Amino acid sequence: MGQTSSSTAEPNGRDVDLRLWSSGIFAGESFNLGDGGGARDFTGDLPDECLAHVFHFLGAGDRKRCSLVCKRWLRVDGENRHRLSLDARPEMLPFLPAMFTRFDSVTKLVLRCDRKSVSLNDQGLAMISVRCSNLIRVKIRGCREITDLGMEAFAKNCKKLKKLSCGSCNFGAKGLNAVLEHCRLLEDLSVNRLRGIHESAEQVQLRSSSVLRICLKELVNGQVFEPLVAGSKTLKTLKIIRCLGDWDKVLQMIGDGNSSLSEIHLERLQVSDVGLSAISKCSNVESLHIVKTPECSNTGLISIAEKCKKLRKLHVDGWRTNRIGDEGLMAVAQHCLSLQELVLIGVNATHTSLAAIASKCSKLERLALCGSGTIGDAEIACIANKCEALRKFCIKGCPISDVGIEALAVGCPNLVKLKVKKCRVVTGEVGEWLRERRRSLVVSMDGDDTLDSNSGDGGVLETAVEESDPPAAEGAVAEASGSGNNVNNGSRLAMIRTKLGFLAGRNLVACTFRRWSNHGDDVSSGQL
Repeated sequence: MGQTSSSTAEPNGRDVDLRLWSSGIFAGESFNLGDGGGARDFTGDLPDECLAHVFHFLGAGDRKRCSLVCKRWLRVDGENRHRLSLDARPEMLPFLPAMFTRFDSVTKLVLRCDRKSVSLNDQGLAMISVRCSNLIRVKIRGCREITDLGMEAFAKNCKKLKKLSCGSCNFGAKGLNAVLEHCRLLEDLSVNRLRGIHESAEQVQLRSSSVLRICLKELVNGQVFEPLVAGSKTLKTLKIIRCLGDWDKVLQMIGDGNSSLSEIHLERLQVSDVGLSAISKCSNVESLHIVKTPECSNTGLISIAEKCKKLRKLHVDGWRTNRIGDEGLMAVAQHCLSLQELVLIGVNATHTSLAAIASKCSKLERLALCGSGTIGDAEIACIANKCEALRKFCIKGCPISDVGIEALAVGCPNLVKLKVKKCRVVTGEVGEWLRERRRSLVVSMDGDDTLDSNSGDGGVLETAVEESDPPAAEGAVAEASGSGNNVNNGSRLAMIRTKLGFLAGRNLVACTFRRWSNHGDDVSSGQL
């Protein structure tokens, strides 16, 4: 019960030095910070805002230990804690008033309960909503005791809510309709395995004109969202992943030519060329993922290419069904001249279509070719010769050899990252040879001890080309923190030393800060 942390288990001895647990500290008196620290509390010269800024770079565990140092640190931590993650079990109910009296500035809240445990009920959710009326982001996971009535009470009190993510809960369409009715600022709605809508006759209606993003995942009766999806004129992003039922009808409802949709992600759905043809009427689409939809073929992709000429990102996982190939890719090359990112998985593209894309899509910067039996050395050489703007290139599970890799030594002049995986004929020696020839190029191959980090657009590309199932929704455990940014530990320490250089040389509560370099990154993506 209480706050949970995303930090991994740490060795013994991580507890705060008991010497800090003195009556003088809690009385706000000065104390000795080390052998050379004297009797003065150097943090007393720091404004509360500066101290709070330091706290924002700490993990949940260190931040909780800092709050035990003195009354001032306890107060500053509470006043500036904007994110809170709770183990939402009924045992916490008596502690909620005191908890949210201390953390009165929380705007991002995670309520998570193990599937084997009894969760917080409607009464607890209503109590939280009364004391945290300024919530803007909420994630609810595994809280099976929360019903439609609890969600309705929550929505009436939290009218500033902008993002709601719920999964493995038992409430249904009635609860979601209450949220859409009362939370008029809602922009982002993510629904995952919501049991309450499995057999629901009620539909999720359009009651808010501000919805920008909808993500539906693993739903049995996801078609109840049709009025919301079809009626929202402000909708920018639509993701439908592993949801049962026929989705062609829903997609036909949104393809009226006036849609503002710019990003569409369809994965493991019963959708055909009829649905893709409907999507093609959304002329503002810039990013499209067609992943493991076996009924989609070249015909649907051609419709997309001919009408969605603003397309910048295209991911196609053909699932080795051979229904999408050269014919559809040739249409992409002819019409999608602004294409910047192309990911082909299980698509048997040949030299004909790849040469057309390389020649006509002059802005192509990121390319991934995975699991194709028709892509060999000749195709890689063609890309090397013609893709002058290419910066990031991933080849996985294709029958290429060292000859194809050698072609990249003189081609693709702007290439900065190359990843070659599961290409059995490619040897490690050619990777070393390529590194010697192009020292600015980061090369990642099977057996490398050090892999290039996934950052920026590269991270997106690396994730897209994975052939395994996509990861679970937005992390396993959220961390309580006052900062919404995810920064690696090296940059955290560097920023603090830069901004607070006058304190860098002092032994500032060493027992609390000594483990900064060992902490993991905050859980994002998702990301409340």
